[in-house]
Amino acid sequence: MSGVFTVEQEYSPRTRAQLRQAAEVLGIDEEYLRRMTKFFVARIRADKRLGRIGATGTADDEDRQVERMVAFWSSIALHRDVYSGDLVTAHRNLSGLQRQDFDQWLELFQATLEETAPTVDAANYLLSRTEIIARELERMLFECPREPKTHTDAK
Repeated sequence: MSGVFTVEQEYSPRTRAQLRQAAEVLGIDEEYLRRMTKFFVARIRADKRLGRIGATGTADDEDRQVERMVAFWSSIALHRDVYSGDLVTAHRNLSGLQRQDFDQWLELFQATLEETAPTVDAANYLLSRTEIIARELERMLFECPREPKTHTDAK
């Protein structure tokens, strides 16, 4: 899998602390990421097409989805080791996801940042990271063959 999806960073603890501090100077902290994620999820759910694709069913499922997304963004933006997951598999399991959905997803994310980001620099930082992740995820989903599942027979 591509390094873009490996959330664990190979930075020293000191460098990670410096990166986290730099993000916080921009106004990006855990509280902001939670608020941003909730706004974004609300936009996705309100979207005619994307809302159907990402629908999880119960309120508990949706709360867990938001928490996973907050953990993801904390790992990406604040360099914290709080997310463990497989983005490709999670998105591959979304029913009806199409390549063109990524453009709409990015538009909604940008609108969310424009409305919620504490600073223009924070919005630009998160959007630049998001665009890289989205394009690599799109490539992995639609250009790379699925890896065959293997199993071993018990003897």
